Amino acid sequence: MEGEAALELVKQGATLLLVDVPQHTLIGIDTQMFSTGANFKGVKMIPPGVHFIYYSSSNREGNEFSPIVGFFIDASPSEVIVKKWDPKEERFLKLSEEEEERYAQAVKKLEFDRQLGPYGLDQYGDWKRLCNFITKNTIESIEPIGGEITIFSESEMVENVPKTSMEKVLAEQLKSSKFSKPDKKSPSKGCYYTSIPRVIKLKGASGQDLTNMNLDKTQILETILTKQYGGSEDSLMGELQFAFVAFLMGQSLEAFLQWKLLVSLLLGCTEAPLHTRTQLFTKFTRAIYYQLKFGFQKDSKDTGRAEKGARTSLDESLLSADNFLRHLCKDFFSLVLDAPMVDGDLLTWTRKLRELLEQTLGWNFQQNSAVDGMYPEEDEFAPVVEILDDPDH
Repeated sequence: MEGEAALELVKQGATLLLVDVPQHTLIGIDTQMFSTGANFKGVKMIPPGVHFIYYSSSNREGNEFSPIVGFFIDASPSEVIVKKWDPKEERFLKLSEEEEERYAQAVKKLEFDRQLGPYGLDQYGDWKRLCNFITKNTIESIEPIGGEITIFSESEMVENVPKTSMEKVLAEQLKSSKFSKPDKKSPSKGCYYTSIPRVIKLKGASGQDLTNMNLDKTQILETILTKQYGGSEDSLMGELQFAFVAFLMGQSLEAFLQWKLLVSLLLGCTEAPLHTRTQLFTKFTRAIYYQLKFGFQKDSKDTGRAEKGARTSLDESLLSADNFLRHLCKDFFSLVLDAPMVDGDLLTWTRKLRELLEQTLGWNFQQNSAVDGMYPEEDEFAPVVEILDDPDH
């Protein structure tokens, strides 16, 4: 890059200044992750907008890492975001306004310029496709108290959540670490995700009506869109992307479970894709296409075990015998691709998603496969009908 162009990006882009970072710490921003050297003090030339910052402390040799801690930011042009490493807490802390302003002025005078790594603009396109629906409001609505997303604060909340055998293994992998400290300060609650019901509980509904409503989750979707998202389809998409990023980059099991709930809800609809919410499902198929395409990349430049661990978790969660995505996708593909009339954009992205799964995972979506049409015994997302005897529920 020419000197003048680079200087302009330094001035217009945001800067993340990280003070006193120990050597060998894993630092990530969006789709990029690296191990810090002795002179590292942050990242410059960050495009304005939403980004995910995540990090993992290491031992002195730099070959063992703690569970990742991550947080979202919404960076303004020329903004300087300052975090300082606390060796006792083994995490970044926010500075006082006075100290933060002093560092910000030093950054603007280019005093730290040689110690700031440039944001990899060649990877920015991948990131934008993963976060184009995440807004400042999305972040503020979902992020935990303190903003930090970490498995440290999730151990209790995920213990009572029904999980497949693969997810139980994943939970143990994420919780087990030589760096785990029971007395480590962390938020007492995780993210404020939207509650997604698995079944409709409708007072006075007949058994047949309950069956129909739970086989086609369009009504559940409509209720959630109205009551939880104020009718905004983009807000739902923002949460879907928030959860995926928090899982893949931040290694949050809570985020994976929420992503799975949202994907299961949308893929479980039959009326909405073709008739009432076609635009939403075009956005959804496009978004999940890019999520899975990025998540399954094998040739990405990977400098740390943490990012590799997250991607391995994604592969294992979806490749395992008790995965949920294969069964739901088969029904969804059949619904859209066999419809006599269907929106052109929805058709295009549905085909692309099917091809991605067939080529990347070798899945066969032929409708004459009896095995593929069966739900595994452990799959809690298989259609469920619940008849309620209690008139108050």
